[in-house]
Order: sequence, then structure tokens, then C-alpha cells
Amino acid sequence: MKLTIVIPVYNEEKTLKVILSKVCSVQLINNYKKEIVIVNDCSVDDSEVEILKFISDHPQHEIQYIKHEKNKGKGAALHTGIRNATGKYVIIQDADLEYDPEEYNLLLKPALDGYADVVYGSRFIGGRPHRILFFFHSIGNKLLTFMSNATTNLNLTDMETCYKMFDTQIIKGINLVEQRFGFEPEVTAKISRIPKIRIYEVGVSYYGRTYEEGKKITWKDGFRAIYCIIKYGFFR
Repeated sequence: MKLTIVIPVYNEEKTLKVILSKVCSVQLINNYKKEIVIVNDCSVDDSEVEILKFISDHPQHEIQYIKHEKNKGKGAALHTGIRNATGKYVIIQDADLEYDPEEYNLLLKPALDGYADVVYGSRFIGGRPHRILFFFHSIGNKLLTFMSNATTNLNLTDMETCYKMFDTQIIKGINLVEQRFGFEPEVTAKISRIPKIRIYEVGVSYYGRTYEEGKKITWKDGFRAIYCIIKYGFFR
């Protein structure tokens, strides 16, 4: 049994070696193995050099590398990674250092215990550490989560979280179309409509970064998220 870790990459040369090392070092519960799927969304820095060197230096790990020939967006990279996943479950891991791969087991446990088909890792519940950064980002996140919940009838606390784990067969059966940061509200709306779907949430850590450190999401992505919440929540 395997967990597929999908890692979308765009201009992350500074953090790739560290995050890949962390992912590879995780010991999963129930003797689960790891499959790593790296999708390079046409980075223009040395991300590809770092990826290929890491793969060459770590032949003992199961790593797929896929490169987009043009930049399509994070959502498109996730679509590619999910299509190529072969594990029982698939989890999303950003290439920065904002989330800790050691917490994969927190998301796996409800699924392996037979309770969950989908598990979200929330930055806003539990007693795990999170970096204090932008007030308006936190307000925006709570607003987007509230709007998403209002259209899906869920009670999530962190719809925009990176850490989402899905039963691979379920996520592959959903037609996902959003190419960029609209992935989060789209996938949330579409999984919420699956009959008898079991969605859980667990608290995770968050080591956020500033724009100077490489953060990419902007206010424009917030407006796109609102559009996607309305589009996929109200107009099915």
C-alpha cells in the first residue's frame, strides 16, 4: 500500500533539496510506502537541476518527475500529478517549507482507521505551532472558508489548506478544470457533492513564509477563489 505525494514546483530552487529530504525521511504508519510525483510547472530558475540531482542521489526512493513545457499554474500541476498517482491515497505537498511532511501520519490515520475518504489538514485547529504573519491574509482565508462552507454545507475551518489527502480513486473520478489557485474551492465543492463521502479535518503546523521568502499567492487569487466558490458552489 502506498501514499502518493504530489509536489507542484514553480521556481523553488532554494527549498527543493530540503523539502524532498524531509518527504523521503518520513516513516509512514501501517508499513505504507511512499511514491513521490514531482511536477515542474516550467520553472525558469534551477529547480529542474535541483530535482534531477536529488533523484540521481537518491535512487532508493520511488520518484516520478514530470515537466510542463509551458507554465500552466498550480492547479494544472496538481491535475498532472493526480493523473500519475498509483498509491491508495494521494496528498498534496507544496515545494516550500510551510508544511511539515512529518505530519502525513496525522492525515493518514483517520483513513487507515476506516473513518475517512478525504482528510484536510487545518492550520486553525489543534495545538500545533503556526507562524504569525499577515492579518488580512487570515481574514481573507476565514472569509473564503465561510463562503465555501455556505455553498457546500460543510463545516471546514481551513478550505485553503495545502494539506489535502484523498482516496486516489475518488479524486481521479472528479473532473477538475481550474488551472491555478482555484483548485482549492473547486475540489472542495466537487467532493462535497459525492454521496456518502466522509470528510475529516486534523490540526497541522504552519511555517508560513513572507513574500520576500518566496510566497506567491496574491489578492488576485483571492478574487479568483471567490469566483470559483460561486461557480462551483451555486452553479453545479
